[in-house]
Amino acid sequence: MSFHAAGPLHPLILDDVRGAQKMLAGVAKLTPMEGSRYLSDLVGAPVHLKCENLQRTGSFKLRGAYVRISGLRPEERAAGVVAASAGNHAQGVALASSLLGVRSTVFMPVGAPLPKVAATREYGAEVRLCGQVVDESLAAAQEYARDTGAVFIHPFDHPDIIAGQGTVGLEILEQCPEVRTIIVGMGGGGLAAGIAVAVKALRPDVRIIGVQAEGAAAYPPSLEAGRPVAIDAPVTMADGIKVGRPGDVPYAIVEELVDEVRTVSEDALSSALLLCLERAKLVVEPAGASTVAALLSEPRSVHGPVVAVLSGGNVDPLLMQRILRHGMAAAGRYLTLRLRLSDRPGALARLLGELSVLDANVLDVAHVRTDARLGLTEVEVELQLETKGREHCAEVERALRDAGYRVMG
Repeated sequence: MSFHAAGPLHPLILDDVRGAQKMLAGVAKLTPMEGSRYLSDLVGAPVHLKCENLQRTGSFKLRGAYVRISGLRPEERAAGVVAASAGNHAQGVALASSLLGVRSTVFMPVGAPLPKVAATREYGAEVRLCGQVVDESLAAAQEYARDTGAVFIHPFDHPDIIAGQGTVGLEILEQCPEVRTIIVGMGGGGLAAGIAVAVKALRPDVRIIGVQAEGAAAYPPSLEAGRPVAIDAPVTMADGIKVGRPGDVPYAIVEELVDEVRTVSEDALSSALLLCLERAKLVVEPAGASTVAALLSEPRSVHGPVVAVLSGGNVDPLLMQRILRHGMAAAGRYLTLRLRLSDRPGALARLLGELSVLDANVLDVAHVRTDARLGLTEVEVELQLETKGREHCAEVERALRDAGYRVMG
């Protein structure tokens, strides 16, 4: 398939991606492809994980940033570059600029995770904390570019960025030539567009599926409207794909070449992150785990072999802790119950004994004695339990009711 006849919003061809691959030799790592027995059994076909979470800077973003900055004219390099990001693009621009000897300034939200801010500085960028959300940082970066002449490096809406990201697609075909389905997370669409340009030119039979978080899914309404449209206040734990409007350049490519766009819930994202950690021993951020979330949500809807791109692994430890607890709850590994007991000595000990027999680990116990809903001799107990899955949760609730306890929920 050739893209030579494309209009001004669709300027990429396979040679652009191949040129980017040559440019990235010795800069970007050839990231590994790991098989997943669990997901393969679930899908009914081989599933491989393309581990861009193990890329330099922890995500695929270095690829596009390096290609974009490499293409600047000498006078543009002398003026420096500027970017805005909450993490992955920031680190990609910082490292690419350092490798190319270009001064970089990166605007990040005030609430950006401290490890990502520190890493961006360590890669050589001047970091300026500005705004509460990335959109505010983006406006500040663009104003800085106008005032100083620095070149603004967009995270996804530029042909060079997309060509760099497309090298992931070439690697997938080299590492898994028999692939039939590629699943890739989507925010602005740069990675999906780049992979689509590379893969569809060489293997038009390969199905490409983009994945967005339900609360930040700008592509479905855009594709329905036939043009990029913005959504109000995107909300998702997956900050790497939390983008309110598709880019013009990637949108044109996605519209033509990406076969399907799916959305996944927050529960699916947290469950996918937990699965990557437990089953694959891979630290993956929520955006990077979106492809696994899609497989967990609809495992029998794809033809294998399948390659799921794990696009990044930069996750704040505190956020990781919260997400893992959320993922365990979504998987039925945590259970919260409220019960009514008689307020007499030994009642709580008896309850805990019942839970011990049921092999439910008690994480926390809270008593409520002063509530108008309670009888004079009643106490309400809230329990947080660690369980073994949804069937075990149901078994615990059933056994407590059979033992005469009033289980409130």
